[in-house]
Amino acid sequence: MASIADYYAGKNVLITGATGFMGKVLVEKLLRSCPEVRTLYLLVRPKAGQSMQERVSDMMKCKLFDRVREDNPDFHQKIVPISSELTQPALAISPEDVERLTSCVNIIFHCAATIRFDEPLKHALQLNVIATQQLLSLAQQMHHLQAFIHISTAYANCNRRHIDEIIYPPPVEPKKLIDSLEWMEDSIVRDITPRLIGERPNTYTYTKALAECVVQRESSKLSIGIIRPSIVGASWQEPFPGWIDNFNGPSGVFIAAGKGILRTMRANNDAVADLIPVDVVINLTLAAGWYTAVHRLTFPPAALVYNCTTGGINPFHWGEIEHHVMSSFKRNPLEQAFRRPNANITSNYLMNQYWVLVSHKFPALIYDLYLRLSGQKPQMMRIFNRLHKAIGLLEYFSSQDWEWNSENMNMLMSQLSPEDRKTFNFDVRQLNWPEYIENYCIGTKKYVLNEDMSDIPAARQHLRKLRNIRYTFNTLLLVFIWRVFIARSQMARNIWYFVVSLCFKFLSYFRASSTLTN
Repeated sequence: MASIADYYAGKNVLITGATGFMGKVLVEKLLRSCPEVRTLYLLVRPKAGQSMQERVSDMMKCKLFDRVREDNPDFHQKIVPISSELTQPALAISPEDVERLTSCVNIIFHCAATIRFDEPLKHALQLNVIATQQLLSLAQQMHHLQAFIHISTAYANCNRRHIDEIIYPPPVEPKKLIDSLEWMEDSIVRDITPRLIGERPNTYTYTKALAECVVQRESSKLSIGIIRPSIVGASWQEPFPGWIDNFNGPSGVFIAAGKGILRTMRANNDAVADLIPVDVVINLTLAAGWYTAVHRLTFPPAALVYNCTTGGINPFHWGEIEHHVMSSFKRNPLEQAFRRPNANITSNYLMNQYWVLVSHKFPALIYDLYLRLSGQKPQMMRIFNRLHKAIGLLEYFSSQDWEWNSENMNMLMSQLSPEDRKTFNFDVRQLNWPEYIENYCIGTKKYVLNEDMSDIPAARQHLRKLRNIRYTFNTLLLVFIWRVFIARSQMARNIWYFVVSLCFKFLSYFRASSTLTN
């Protein structure tokens, strides 16, 4: 068989969600490791104040593309943006663009989705299910299509504890749900959403399960692969360690902990934190696209599913993550931290609520009072409320374990040549977790917060200052409380005198012992 890079040579690739986190890494990897790829067609929607060309141009200026830019300064000529809107009929692609795409596209990577956990059901259904249906309809019109790769999530079936690489029956018939919600008012849909999603924690996992069902029904007409990544995090190796560009998922939690804002989080220390580096997901995706296309004539009439996870192969736990994140941010602190990094994970609800009150809400109230008195707008309580909401959405995933079968992932790895295994590495057995978490934390500092590593000495000095302030405050508070007790309680005074007399006796004994020894 041809190597992966050789297969993509001369191919026209259609990518949805290319301006998102995973989409950008996919575009970069294709351009860098498959330099002979002919054209990348990117479905992009214009945003307020920005055309699709401007959005793609801004994306290509990103540091992520530095290595590609060095190898080929004209790489942008291979990128063709196509105006599209996932919420519109037929994806709002013009007839001219439809004709162009159907006449030349060889492979589709469908990365576009809403990943918001609290997305209203109607909107999540439109973006994750209906848009997928419409893209599949477009794919069936393509004369030279060889593979359709759909990015799902390992948590699409999180109502199960053991998840095989198969597509499970949907929680509800997708067409019936779409037809039913079409006429309903948003308020009615909001009220019935908890009953509809059942054991699933949010509309994201629910609609992704429905999307898998929609994709499976087209597998007899198209060669389809489904990638199920778990919690996608910063890059492991490519294009450089620790690249991340958003606050989603663990990234926002890491930054909040590094800034000293987050001090407590409800999670199970012994539960597996199924993080998966973004470059591992993309390497697997490209390899799956190659394998699906090369074997399309011998494929069974069903989509091949790849569970892209780490827990069953190279497990790492939430308690270990907490330790390494705190250690990393103490070595490489973030600038202008609110407090010293010192977050703790607990699975006890009452203990977590106590620390939320003591370490989050009380300091936020004091700081907001200071801001008011100094004529500034209070903001800390608002920040903590947003943080608590975000953490609440993650609790379901940080407090329990799942077992994912990964036979197809292992099978695909065995099909790669030694050179392809190196270029498109998705072997998570090689992942060194402490090193990865260190690079992840540094990545949030460099690429999300845009902080300069040369300012680390100043940031360390700021942490020492915060430590001294904390020690001084705690000492004064202790003295104040003790003085109040001594002034009001004869028993407290007696205890105080007893402790002081013991100290004097100990010092006298120590001095006498030293004299005798000499």
